[in-house]
Amino acid sequence: MSESDILLDIRALELRYGAAVAVRDISLSVKRGQLVAVIGNNGAGKSSMVRGATGLVRPCGGQVLFKGEDTTRLSADRKVARGLVMVPEGRLLFPDQSVEDNLILGAYAHGGLTSERSKATLEKVLSLFPRLKERLPQQAGSMSGGEQQMLAIARGLMAEPELLIIDELSLGLAPKIVDQLMRVLADLNAAGLTILLVEQLASYALAIADHAYVIANGRVARHGPSADLARDPEVMEAFLGKKKKAAA
Repeated sequence: MSESDILLDIRALELRYGAAVAVRDISLSVKRGQLVAVIGNNGAGKSSMVRGATGLVRPCGGQVLFKGEDTTRLSADRKVARGLVMVPEGRLLFPDQSVEDNLILGAYAHGGLTSERSKATLEKVLSLFPRLKERLPQQAGSMSGGEQQMLAIARGLMAEPELLIIDELSLGLAPKIVDQLMRVLADLNAAGLTILLVEQLASYALAIADHAYVIANGRVARHGPSADLARDPEVMEAFLGKKKKAAA
């Protein structure tokens, strides 16, 4: 993998909350065009890692390179302007605002909907999520959890990301909705969008990802092609609910 192929390069990242170490020496990379999964149990450090990478929390060590630029100390809004966009855990919509207003806020880095470019982006986004088109005037907080997650992803797409990071897509959603949203991510990736998917439900993430990292206790425990990790006995037991076969 050449340096120019790497879109996101996290090097020896360390992050603390007071005296508590949340992320310890994590290194990972995302190649342009990939769909990379980060899996691990609750409290493993997955969300802390992406908060540090996107500028929501200031790392206390390591580097975050995006398109070859050291963005470690940049604020979240400056990273969004460069194309590094996150769909946060819990969605964090503006519940009292309309669906349309939430989408417009996603386009703020490009001047809202004042430009023809953003209007065209909105049309593309609504074609992916036709249900949102039907609900543009509706308050975001009055929609179902699945519809709110669709809106959170759509809002991220309105920022025209080069890399879209999605933190815990499945949180609180029924399996049928998770399946639907995972298919949307796979289609977006097939169309050329680079995605970093942080997900506790490993079976869903590994099914659509090219490469995956397993995070445990704030560190990278292992990584490799997703298909290989899905067959790894320890990964199967820890994250997929499948027991290792007993030795003969």
